[in-house]
Amino acid sequence: MAILGIESTAHTFGVGICDKGRILANQKSMYPIKDRGMIPVKVAGFHMRNAHLVIKRALDEAGIKPGEIEAVGYTKGPGLGPCLAVGQLAATLISKRYKLPLMPVNHALGHIEVTKQAFRLKDPLVLYVSGGNSQILGIVENPFRHYHVYGETFDIGIGNMIDSFARAAGLVPAWGSTVAKAAAGGRYFEMPYTVKGMDFAFTGLQTFAEKSLESHSVRDTSYSLQETAFAMLCEATERALLLARKRELMVCGGVAQSKRLKEMLGIVAKEHRAGFFVSPNELNADNGAMIAVVAEKMYRSGQHYSAGQLNINQRYRVDTVKVTW
Repeated sequence: MAILGIESTAHTFGVGICDKGRILANQKSMYPIKDRGMIPVKVAGFHMRNAHLVIKRALDEAGIKPGEIEAVGYTKGPGLGPCLAVGQLAATLISKRYKLPLMPVNHALGHIEVTKQAFRLKDPLVLYVSGGNSQILGIVENPFRHYHVYGETFDIGIGNMIDSFARAAGLVPAWGSTVAKAAAGGRYFEMPYTVKGMDFAFTGLQTFAEKSLESHSVRDTSYSLQETAFAMLCEATERALLLARKRELMVCGGVAQSKRLKEMLGIVAKEHRAGFFVSPNELNADNGAMIAVVAEKMYRSGQHYSAGQLNINQRYRVDTVKVTW
């Protein structure tokens, strides 16, 4: 029997299906960002119009019927409220129609566990980098088994920062891979660098970079922004790796698709004789398969939820989630 997972944190409505950890389907539709930001109600409307089609494509890819689904997971948070609500509604309708248990999944946990499972990692230090958040995490047992936050952003996620810069620079589409292309062959100039122990901040860097577009080329500014932001992450991650004494380092989340960030983190891991792991891009971008993977772990470990827990939470922190597997 398979588990279906629905992801609807932001611009992606994703549906994944897995069985005993094996991903059977991973379908999605993405709101076209282009050079604009996201207006949550418009993105939610896009998800409403596409939800049925994406669910059908996932079932077709997996080669199963709705009656063969054993449980349904959805992204509880964190994320954009109207978008999360669409995923919750779709999951609830499936749950009621086929009398299936619902599993409320933390978005960050989805990114972590799908990569951890892919490489059969035991106890990795995790750098989670996405549009909405940036954190350095690792499992601890007290006061309960959960992902402890060793360090995190003081303000915005690195993905949000890079996307905002891309819009200011007039890059289309306005996201990280476009900035990476613009940075090719660029020359570095100094930018604000904010690391406090294992925490970091990005708004000062973003403001400086956008102001620098008046006096520097888009190429040089993109290159300097990217190098500075990634160096900040690497410094904080290296410090956490030594403090936590981990032998495995993994990066996950949307920004983990960056070739340059992976290269820099690989150097950090090699320097300290730690294994370095990163999933294929399709599993680092927001996707339904990662929600299905965690929902299955939650379901198989015997977790049950009351109606009051089956809500959405735009600020649902990963360090509040009990890991029972």
